[in-house]
Amino acid sequence: MTNSTQRFLALDVLRGMTVCFMIIVNTPGNGATTYWSLLHANWHGFTPTDLVFPTFMFVVGNALSFVENKWAGFSNTQVFWIVFKRSAIIFLLGFLMYWFPFVHWNEQGNLELNPFSHTRIMGVLQRIALGYFFAALMIRFFKTQYVYILASLFLVTYWIILLLFGDGNDPFNMTTNAGTKLDLFLLGENHLYHGEGVAFDPEGILSTLPAIANVIFGYAVGKWIQLKGKTWEGLKKLLFAGVVFISVALIWHLVFPINKKLWSGSFVLLTVGIDCILLAILTYITDFIKQTKWTYFFEVFGKNPLFIYLLSELGATLLYFFRVGEQKESLFRWLYINLFQPAGDYFGSFLFAISFMLLCWLVGLFLDKRKIYIKV
Repeated sequence: MTNSTQRFLALDVLRGMTVCFMIIVNTPGNGATTYWSLLHANWHGFTPTDLVFPTFMFVVGNALSFVENKWAGFSNTQVFWIVFKRSAIIFLLGFLMYWFPFVHWNEQGNLELNPFSHTRIMGVLQRIALGYFFAALMIRFFKTQYVYILASLFLVTYWIILLLFGDGNDPFNMTTNAGTKLDLFLLGENHLYHGEGVAFDPEGILSTLPAIANVIFGYAVGKWIQLKGKTWEGLKKLLFAGVVFISVALIWHLVFPINKKLWSGSFVLLTVGIDCILLAILTYITDFIKQTKWTYFFEVFGKNPLFIYLLSELGATLLYFFRVGEQKESLFRWLYINLFQPAGDYFGSFLFAISFMLLCWLVGLFLDKRKIYIKV
């Protein structure tokens, strides 16, 4: 693979920033007292937090644009098995992450096994795995122009499916949209996410279709960065592309609302547009004016992104699992109340998230100093 750390620092910084902020938004000390900008939009709409996950998909596409060169000497069969194996491992890790720690405390204070029958099947890593799988195979087996056409068709097709098979009065409703109906039919209510208070999975099967487009557009930008990334022409056209994507997204929003949990086509275009502009800004800072002293902090995250993300999720799960004190409250809650809440409900919750993120960063720093890079 081309060494993007040396040649395209902006891509590594964007990837690291994404992991960093993903940890912050996933681990507030208290969800009820979290700043609005660190929360997802309730349904239609957009907050800064809604940019995090699609940017992760975008940088997966960036990486594909580099690994494609390595695959040039491989047979189609070899490439298929490389992609399949990596996708299967990432998907399995995501599934096991939701099942972990495989036991829970019952009402009597005893441990019981977490049944497979109530384990969530889809999720964040699962979406990354599927987006990578389909995008990588499309890039390998189809001509480039057809890949971009297909990505655009995915967005339109998803919109049409929602209109045709969702609730006629409100095809974009959380519980009656076509994606939820498909998930309930194929996976069953007990295998879906229940964080919204109902059986609804924001990383469901059908909404994976537009998410693939995030990866494809990320691939396209990665190719452009390699071709023209360090020229004024490349920078200006990347900014222009970002403006175009955002403009089309805002127009489409009038009939297909921007919605992260539904992963609407307008949401895809909006986030890709913002990612293009962010990448252009980072490229200008790192490659044009050579301001790079601040970048290493984010590079640490970017060098072991999947591992650090898994570490953060499993670490938070264990903090919730272990109980302390006479009240047998979770260690997570105990730490927040005793160490962070005195700083204020909202600021204390934010400070907890920052502290947890820094703890994960220290692990990443330890790995980087020893040149340990855990690849899946």
